Amino acid sequence: MTALLKRYDNDTSHIDSGDTAWILVSAALVFIMSPGVGYFYSGMARSKNAVSLVFLCMVAMAVVSVQWMIWGYSLALSDTATNPFIGNLKYGLLLNVGDKPHANAPSIPGDVYAVFQCMFAALTPALALGGAAERIRIFPAILFCFVWTTIVYDPIAYWSWAPKGWMNVMGSLDYAGGTPVHIASGFGALAFALVLGKRQGFGHEKFEPHNYLNIILGTSLLWFGWFGFNGGSAVASNGRAGLASAVTHIAACMGGLSWSLVAYFRNGYKFSSFHFCSGAIAGLVAITPASGFVAPWAALVFGAVAGIVCHFAVDFKEKLGFDDALDVFAVHGVGGVVGNLLTGIFASKGVAALNGSEIKGGWIDHHWKQLGYQLAASCSGAAWAFVVSVIILVIFNYIPGLHLRIHEDGEISGTDVAEMGEHGYKFATIEPNVYGRDNASLNNLEQGNARPTTLTSDGQAGSGKSSVTGAGSREKNITLDI
Repeated sequence: MTALLKRYDNDTSHIDSGDTAWILVSAALVFIMSPGVGYFYSGMARSKNAVSLVFLCMVAMAVVSVQWMIWGYSLALSDTATNPFIGNLKYGLLLNVGDKPHANAPSIPGDVYAVFQCMFAALTPALALGGAAERIRIFPAILFCFVWTTIVYDPIAYWSWAPKGWMNVMGSLDYAGGTPVHIASGFGALAFALVLGKRQGFGHEKFEPHNYLNIILGTSLLWFGWFGFNGGSAVASNGRAGLASAVTHIAACMGGLSWSLVAYFRNGYKFSSFHFCSGAIAGLVAITPASGFVAPWAALVFGAVAGIVCHFAVDFKEKLGFDDALDVFAVHGVGGVVGNLLTGIFASKGVAALNGSEIKGGWIDHHWKQLGYQLAASCSGAAWAFVVSVIILVIFNYIPGLHLRIHEDGEISGTDVAEMGEHGYKFATIEPNVYGRDNASLNNLEQGNARPTTLTSDGQAGSGKSSVTGAGSREKNITLDI
């Protein structure tokens, strides 16, 4: 046992305490993005599915963290593997890691780099699950996250970031996860939407976000965490990390504004917090692969293009008729491709040189081949994520007990109750000692056995007292907690 736990390389002479501290902070920032995705998704969904969506994002983080420790880190980021497709198991169980710096992060301990990259891996399947929102069972989803991360995320991460990964060797530029995180999750969500099928009532009922405050809260947490997501990808505390943070913020602002303005003129001259938040996320997605390669002025272009293109991608999705419930494909899949391609145009070798890195740049540096490299990486990542996700989902549906779609009654009642036995909201409580002889009827109403036929409020929704006339009862007072 002593031999298994020993440090295999105690040379820590190049480790910088400032760099180490910044990456530890960045890992904590990226962690915040998991509940951020949960709140963003829960606000977009109907209230009966709100708790389960937040829970799924958190449990995905837990499952993938275990997978990452067992073999994910070694498969995705091994710097000792020699093949171009997948890593070896030298770092399995995080053995042989310790203080030894990784080739990608020479100034921080290897275990710090492993924890930082774990947060990226944990976020990605949580994003993909949005394509199956409101109709997925939790237990199979947990197993799916483990398998999907191993077979989809880990290989794409290896291609993109490992020293011998074929995309990296080819010359593709991906600073913080345009292909492994966003394209993979976006096209994984598309596979979810197509394999699981449409929600009941899709095309006939109007599905709208139930809580705009949750959407704003989720966006704020994601935006906050993205400073660690992109800024930390410098794996050092230096000027390039600062510039990556700056362009991240600029692209988010421009994405939110561009999406909002397009929607303003298309939708009756009214602004929407939902549109602004969606645009901000699109801008953040697009700048991710470029954040350590582009100047601040280019971030304006990334945000504007992503906001507009992803806005119309949502419309295109609706015309095609597939039920990507939370627009994961339109924002992350399409936004990731947009960001990858724009990186091929605006990547600057001068920006990369801020920490001594050498690249040939993109079109602005007259390196015309770079766009081709970015297109090849985008298509390969998208194809692998979509095809393999479909295969995994189909196999799961043939294994007893692992079918992913919730049963019809569970979908009607909502995944919160059907899968967890919990409620996100207490919609109505009946005041005691005011009902007289009709108390039993209102007890049925409270338990959902009778439906109110009229509901009149004394003011704005959720403001206080309301009167309800239920089946077989005279008018009673209830308190609305919405």
